[in-house]
Amino acid sequence: MGFLEKLGLKKKEKLDEGVEKSRDGLLNKIGKAFVGKDTVDDAILDDLEEILITSDVGVNTTIEIIKKIEARVAKDKYVTQDELQTMLRQEIVDLLEDNAPDKPAEFEADFPVKPHIILVVGVNGVGKTTTIGKLAHLYKKAGKKVIMGAADTFRAAAVDQLKIWSERADVPIIQQGQNADPASVAYDTVAAAKARGSDVALIDTAGRLHNKKALMEELAKIKRVMGKVVEGAPHEVILVLDASTGQNALQQARAFTETVDITGLALTKLDGTAKGGIVIGVSHELSVPVKYIGLGEQIEDLQVFDRADFVNALFGE
Repeated sequence: MGFLEKLGLKKKEKLDEGVEKSRDGLLNKIGKAFVGKDTVDDAILDDLEEILITSDVGVNTTIEIIKKIEARVAKDKYVTQDELQTMLRQEIVDLLEDNAPDKPAEFEADFPVKPHIILVVGVNGVGKTTTIGKLAHLYKKAGKKVIMGAADTFRAAAVDQLKIWSERADVPIIQQGQNADPASVAYDTVAAAKARGSDVALIDTAGRLHNKKALMEELAKIKRVMGKVVEGAPHEVILVLDASTGQNALQQARAFTETVDITGLALTKLDGTAKGGIVIGVSHELSVPVKYIGLGEQIEDLQVFDRADFVNALFGE
């Protein structure tokens, strides 16, 4: 077996392990709904609706999935449990948003503009700084020249945490310490990225959602100053969410999309939760692609999200 095959197998194993709790809950409930029945009937579809909602897929997304499955069941008449699962997989994969060509998720991919500026947002405690550290490491490993910017200057620990990650990933960091002007840090980071010929800049921001007006003004200012240095910056705004908080993560995501144009999602702590359905609901409801999923504490435990691989792992394929 070649190196790439081994890597692919390792990634699949990690994904299978990461969604184990979500998969066990989902398949167990579907199996129970079928007890004593050979084919799908109205009662099973009612059960399935409840199963998806309680698996944190979300009400709106669930209703859409059920509607499509009802139409297929009505047409095919005789549908078994295995066939229902195949239908579910197909409908969910189709619902999940895909990445735009100018915002590739793969770390080896080329960017249309260099430096490619990525602004990272999210409330405190979701794993935002850790995600930036892992992204920096994986981009560097793929041969990219990376720089970080510590523009979350509101929280004392945020700058220090990012400094630790910059050392771990062996990536330079631009920082001015706590209480510095975040837009000034962002400006310096983009200017340094341009001057040093960096491929990608990852910029941390404060996540004070309880004060949305201040956050909105701050992010608008950050975007404005970046655009003066590199045209079109930031090229991406990635929202980091904690998957283990389920519907709360969806509420946070909605609040952020009201404040800023989110272009991609990173869902952390997927390995410790049975709420994996949130990945489906949040992508569909916001019409934003999931780009990365966190499946553990190690620096390598951040995966590029693949719609089909994720759904297959969720259904034990």
